[in-house]
This record gives sequence, C-alpha cells and structure tokens, in this order.
Amino acid sequence: MSRFQKEFPQAAGLIYLNHAAVSPWPQRSADAVARFAQENVSTGARDYPTWLEVEQRLRERLQRLLNAPASSDIALVKNTSEALSFVAFGLEWEPGDQVVISDEEFPSNRIVWEALAPQGVEVIKVSLAGDDPEGALLAACGPRTRLLAISAVQYASGLKMDLVKLGQGCRELDVLFCVDAIQQLGSAPFDVQACECDFAMADGHKWMLGPEGLGVFYCRPELRPRLRLQEYGWHMLEHMGDYTRESWEPAHSARRFECGSPNILGTMALEASLGLLEEVGMEQVHRAIEAQVDQLISGIRQIPGGQIHSPLAPERRAGIFSFSVDGKDSIALHKQLMAQGVVCIPRGKGVRFSPHFYTGEEAIADALAIVRQLSV
Repeated sequence: MSRFQKEFPQAAGLIYLNHAAVSPWPQRSADAVARFAQENVSTGARDYPTWLEVEQRLRERLQRLLNAPASSDIALVKNTSEALSFVAFGLEWEPGDQVVISDEEFPSNRIVWEALAPQGVEVIKVSLAGDDPEGALLAACGPRTRLLAISAVQYASGLKMDLVKLGQGCRELDVLFCVDAIQQLGSAPFDVQACECDFAMADGHKWMLGPEGLGVFYCRPELRPRLRLQEYGWHMLEHMGDYTRESWEPAHSARRFECGSPNILGTMALEASLGLLEEVGMEQVHRAIEAQVDQLISGIRQIPGGQIHSPLAPERRAGIFSFSVDGKDSIALHKQLMAQGVVCIPRGKGVRFSPHFYTGEEAIADALAIVRQLSV
C-alpha cells in the first residue's frame, strides 16, 4: 500500500484514525475539485456536458461498489438521513405496523423510524448483545412487522452484521430489509444482491473518502414505484430537459429521488475518491484494514488496564476499534490523544480508532505507543 501514500500527504505528526467519522480526501480528489473550481472561474458552465459524464462515471462506480444491477438503480442524495427518510416517509403505513431496529443504532437510523409514531407505527428495539444478534432481530419480527432496519456495522462497537442471513430471513418473513451501509461501504465489500436488501444508503464522507453533502441511495427496482415521493422538481422527471412538456411523470430510474440540480462539486471529489478505491481493490482495502485492527487488538492487550469493546471474532470485526484503559476517563484520554496528533473520537464505552487501508503499520504502532504513554 506504500505506493498510495502520496495520495494522503497529511500534516507532520498527524495520525488519522477517524475514518468512521469524517475522512481526509485523497490528493486526487482535491486536485479534481481544484480543476473544477478553475473551470468555473475561467469558462463557467460551458463544459457542463462533460461534468455530466463525470456524474455518470460516479453512478457506475457506485453501482460496482454496491453490486447493484444497473447504474440506473443508483440515486445521488445529500446524505444517509435523506435516503432513510425517502424510505420511512415513502412507504404506506397502517396503525399497528412495526419496524424492528437494534438498540445500538446511530440516531439517523433510529429517529427516522420513531418519527412515524403519529402514523401509529411502533419501533421495536432489539439487543445485539447475544451470540446470535441476527437471530434476535429476526425473532422480533412478528405478523405486524413491515420492515427491519439495521446498520451494516454498528458505529460505536464496530459489530459487523451478517447481512446475508438477515436478508434471507427477511425474505422468508416477507419483511422489507433496509441497510444503513455507511460504516461498511468503502471499507469492505458490500453486495446489495447477495444480502437481498430492499434499500441501502451511505454518505460519501466516511470510508469512501469523499466530501460531506453527497451520498448514495439504492432501492430495489420493483420497489421504486411503491415509495411515495416527498420532493419534486425538474431533475426527477422521466423527460428531464423537455422544459415545455406539459404532462410529466417521475423518472423510472432511481433519478426519481433527485429532485433538483445535482451536487457537481461533490461529484468531482467523490468520483475521484472512488477511483482510488477501485484502483486499490476492495478486497485489498478490506485486508489492509483487517491487518491494522489485528495490530490494534494485540497492542491494546499489551497495555496494562487496556479493555477492548469491539468484537474479536474475525467475522464480526470491521474497521471500527473501540477501547478504554482502566482508571482513565475516556473523554479525557481522547483529548490527550488529540493533543498529541492522534485524530480519533469518543464513542460508546471508550475511544474509537478507525484506520483506513493507507494508514500503515508504523502509524498504528505510534498511536499505540502514545496510548501506552498516556495510560501510565
């Protein structure tokens, strides 16, 4: 991975372990935005058709990243919360309907379902603490359950879900399956067809190494017409560009969820970032992150009082690593780590580290040495 280090010319002394929050951009993404800015200065929107070609490449990269059937299944959205809202407020609900979620969800994947309470929808929260969290989620699905919503990876603990098992279970139970993929997409392979999910969404600013303000929404094609649209405009029309046409209908593709002018600036950055991930290869990205988490597990175990709060079983681990040190307040430890250049964040029961493929063994060793020093 050393040949990709030039893509991340970060400040001297900085150890960036916060990709599960907001990632640094690769150099190529900054260059793409700089070129786009200069175009806007020098020629305005003269080359807008070329910009749309970049947007189409982004859709195709996202299609491959999710293994969606077609690029027309990809909607470019503002963020995960917007996409979740498209699902929650697009479906037809009846009083007494239930949504099953876990008790560890990030607020985005909890509040949107709780907001359905005025429609009589009940949210069932399931503990993931047992040996079979997928079994517990599926067991909570009763005759009134309409949808199961889960994060592919839990944001605080780093628990990785068996999405294939959940997808198969939801099919058998005739329950819709919605996956918040923000903590997996870009850090490990993800496959909407293999896990049989009906909906999946993620922001670009975490593991995809892109900017805030641009994300992806996948909706199984046959379900698109079932989601009532909440936003309308010129861009979501089947005959987009025919400005004098009196009759109209929503686009048959996922563009029906994109009501207005696209975020071209964000597109330039995210398309370049995903180009880097494709160049590395998602399997290689995943293996590099796994190796760094192995190193963190080994290192924290060697620190007196070190406690690991993330899963240890390989099939349950992701890029999120949570730990604490006995006798040390985790909020205070986080501040001390930040003061020494280790960019991380307090989450759940401790401090959360989240390295990416390029982070490297040396950076992990340096971070562990700082933790050891601060734990004395």
